[in-house]
Amino acid sequence: MAIHRTIADGVATLTLDQPPLNILTRALLAELRRELGALAGYPDVRVLRLAAAGKHFSAGADVGEHLPPEYRELIPEFTDTIERLAAFPLPVVAAVRGRCLGGGFELVMAADAIVAGEGASFGQPEILLGVTAPAACALLPRRAGRAFAAEVLFTGDAVPAARAHAAGLVTQVVADDAVDDAALALAARMARHSAVALRMTKRTLAECAPLPRAAALRHAGALYVGDVMRTADALEGLTAFTAKRAPAWSHR
Repeated sequence: MAIHRTIADGVATLTLDQPPLNILTRALLAELRRELGALAGYPDVRVLRLAAAGKHFSAGADVGEHLPPEYRELIPEFTDTIERLAAFPLPVVAAVRGRCLGGGFELVMAADAIVAGEGASFGQPEILLGVTAPAACALLPRRAGRAFAAEVLFTGDAVPAARAHAAGLVTQVVADDAVDDAALALAARMARHSAVALRMTKRTLAECAPLPRAAALRHAGALYVGDVMRTADALEGLTAFTAKRAPAWSHR
């Protein structure tokens, strides 16, 4: 198995383990899709942490699989994998150490939060091979703005974690040896909350993102009235607050 799964205290961790560079082969991507599908309905999961074994998160997809005829299968499968990660119904925290390049960078763009080591670097070197980075062209401008995306995509040069943080792409930069613990600590801060509230927040963020401001505000309010307040934990949390007691989440 190229991906290891652990679950503890509401946090599920999927760890890429295909040394030395965690190359994203079609087989690994298929395994990741299966794990995401299984965890999406797991009752004890409230946050997903995506990590990688070794010194580097990932040097990207298998270049050999980009050649004819495999690219016809690889690109749709890769796009599907990123979409499934982006659409995962609970918060996703990525822990990035070392190189995070090509498809590896595209993968973490689908996370809700990225914790990076100070020695980490992010880049899309596809232009050096005479091709595009399709997922990055779609996602990077949304995450960090068109100017930053244009520089990364047109030059093929990697940027350090501090630069990615300044661009708003990375949530937190820590010492390289503290990445896993820092990502777990952030995930744990999220996992202390109601699973259904986390799911509704993720859904509201996703559904409002493409809407104009006024429509987004109306839609967010409609979700609150029509969906959030139908959950058991919404009533429990509000009631517990007024009663000055700790809520007892049922995660429903």
